[in-house]
Amino acid sequence: MIDALMTSLGEVFSGAHLLYMGFGVLVGLLVGIIPGLGGIAGMALLLPFLYGMSPGLALGMLMGMVAVIPTGDTFTSVLLGIPGSSASQATVMDGFPLAKKGQAARALASAFLSSLCGGVIGAVVLTGFILVARPLVLAFSSAELFVLTLLGLAMVAVLSGESQFKGMAACGLGLLLGAIGTAPATGEFRLNLDVGYLYDGIPLIVVGLAIFALPEIIDLLIQRGSIARERTSLGHGWRQGIRDVVDNRGLVAKCAGMGSLIGTIPGLAGSVVDWLTYAFASRTAKGEKHFGQGDIRGVIAPESANNACACGAMVPTLLFGVPGSGTAAIFLGGLLLLGLEPGVSMISTHLDLTYTIIWSLALANILGAALCLVLARPVAQLTRIPFVLLAPVITTLIMFAAYQATRSLGDWYTLLAVGAVGVLFKRAGWSRPAFLIGFVLAPGAETYFYQSVQFQGMSAFLRPGVLIILGLIALALLFPLGKRLLSRRRPLAVGAGISSPQQTPAAPTFGRVDVLLVVGLLLLAAASWYDISGLSFLGGIFPRLAITIMAVGAALSALEAWRRGARWEAQPLGEPLLWLAGLLGLVVVASLLGFVSAATLMAFVFLRGVAKARWATALAIAAGIAAFLLGMQALLNLHYPSGWLDALIGI
Repeated sequence: MIDALMTSLGEVFSGAHLLYMGFGVLVGLLVGIIPGLGGIAGMALLLPFLYGMSPGLALGMLMGMVAVIPTGDTFTSVLLGIPGSSASQATVMDGFPLAKKGQAARALASAFLSSLCGGVIGAVVLTGFILVARPLVLAFSSAELFVLTLLGLAMVAVLSGESQFKGMAACGLGLLLGAIGTAPATGEFRLNLDVGYLYDGIPLIVVGLAIFALPEIIDLLIQRGSIARERTSLGHGWRQGIRDVVDNRGLVAKCAGMGSLIGTIPGLAGSVVDWLTYAFASRTAKGEKHFGQGDIRGVIAPESANNACACGAMVPTLLFGVPGSGTAAIFLGGLLLLGLEPGVSMISTHLDLTYTIIWSLALANILGAALCLVLARPVAQLTRIPFVLLAPVITTLIMFAAYQATRSLGDWYTLLAVGAVGVLFKRAGWSRPAFLIGFVLAPGAETYFYQSVQFQGMSAFLRPGVLIILGLIALALLFPLGKRLLSRRRPLAVGAGISSPQQTPAAPTFGRVDVLLVVGLLLLAAASWYDISGLSFLGGIFPRLAITIMAVGAALSALEAWRRGARWEAQPLGEPLLWLAGLLGLVVVASLLGFVSAATLMAFVFLRGVAKARWATALAIAAGIAAFLLGMQALLNLHYPSGWLDALIGI
């Protein structure tokens, strides 16, 4: 163990590792600045670069991004009052009022230093978990791992918004899409619609970008304008912000500890940890309280927990192959791309790489916080750039990343199809993390189930460890019911009269997108059941389970809305569908003209026609896009879709 620890330490401080980690930190900072994108889209953008990389360098790059996104998204939360991601909602409560008082610098300094401390504490806790949990992991069989994946799915469904049934349906759809391709137990093909692209299943990179990045970009395009609507001023108070963290070091340690522990529970995302630690701070704070009006402790508490939670989410991901969050789900896919199997091998054969991950997390938190402090002023001005100027660049990056999955046009069409689902989910408030985690867990869950039945029969599910985990699943599913019964007797409140959306949910809503999703999922369930009707028992059991979860969740979500007297919501779809049609047009043009030519021309046309940019600006951005694509083609020996125009100019 000491040898592995020292080997990983030497790897982390090597020049190449630090270079790739720095690249990951920069990408994470840029992703964090754009509201809504978050770690899932950022991780999906980085996955194509992992092919052929050394595992140590690739993990450094991924950890650099994982560590800095909860720090980078603080910019928009404090300066604009817009949560950079779901994990920075609570920071808005006091960070934005402080900014309006001219104390943005104080709030940012406290947030960055708190994030640094939280990340380091989280890395220490992760190290402890690796040491303590090693005997437990070695004792787990396939049956325990299977029911552990079910626990992760149950937690995600329960904690996925105002309706656990919507989360359940989304999770079921993710499981069903994850089952497309070849059955691991029998080798039978299923749900592929006789489309060659689907014979090997849908790539994780495409799904991650489609379900998260596309809906957020479309929303920002619909809103128009810049990320910031008025000039931002940081003011003074950098030193005061640092002193605030030192004075509240006990709060930092407690919230970081809470974030680390809660992050280890699959499905408890950063937004939950944010509000829990914010409530804890508001209840336990001594002296004069101004929570919701500009209390610095309301910034320190959630920011300390954010980065620690990201570390905690690595525990179930590394030890059991069960992602603790949406970002961890993409990270799990990255491990598989690198040929690393989470579980026993990560604490036996690849223990040095496990410690590399831990050291990288701690170092990246320090580097990310320092970089945020240095770049605070220029980043504040970046938020004033109109998003329509950034849209062609980000769209090109997404198409570039998606095409690297299998390097076929099917990647782009699948990106649009799953992206349409993501848009519908976002419009109706259905859980996209539940969908993604279901998709990621599907292959492993089916393999564990097959191995359990093959080697031990149904008696495998009577093992003590399995029964204990099944009991936890029952508690997770019954928790919302008990909470609802208690809420009828006494209203829940957060200290000082401050409440969060998680604790005082608004009246349930239901709209035409909900109707479309419910009807569509039920029809998909019927068609899928018919498609797998000819499969063997082992080949069809898992898709049938996914179909059942999806159909029951969809039906119960509609029944719940009717029983609770849900308020009808308009849920407009016209503009999102128009932008999706525009992206479809870009894909068609790219397949005819060639990707480089199409991306360059469409960027120029978009910038001149939609963004109303100057000729010089449009030409510069379009040329930059062409240079990036050609540079990556030469560097990575890539082959883009080549149409007649690309062929004509010799690309």
